[in-house]
Amino acid sequence: MWYAIIGTDNANSLEARKSARPAHLARLQQLQDEGRMLLAGPFPAIDTEDPGPAGFTGSLIVAEFSSLAEAQAWAGADPYLAAGVYRDTMVKPFRQVLP
Repeated sequence: MWYAIIGTDNANSLEARKSARPAHLARLQQLQDEGRMLLAGPFPAIDTEDPGPAGFTGSLIVAEFSSLAEAQAWAGADPYLAAGVYRDTMVKPFRQVLP
């Protein structure tokens, strides 16, 4: 089943995000390589694709896992959590309707 993982950034976490980004992306790439990634990306803090020093407010990942518990465990091991980028993560089952 698909699961939406929503990470909410701590304030002033842009530098920590930059530092932890390679490890974070490696985990996402693994999901992509396994054919389990629907989409992933950050929420810019301002209305532009490149927010510069304004940074981001969080991220959305929609990926396939065998259970909610597996998705929660995966989200709980995100390098952004360990680095203090994410204040918290929320995991919800997701049912794709379109496209």
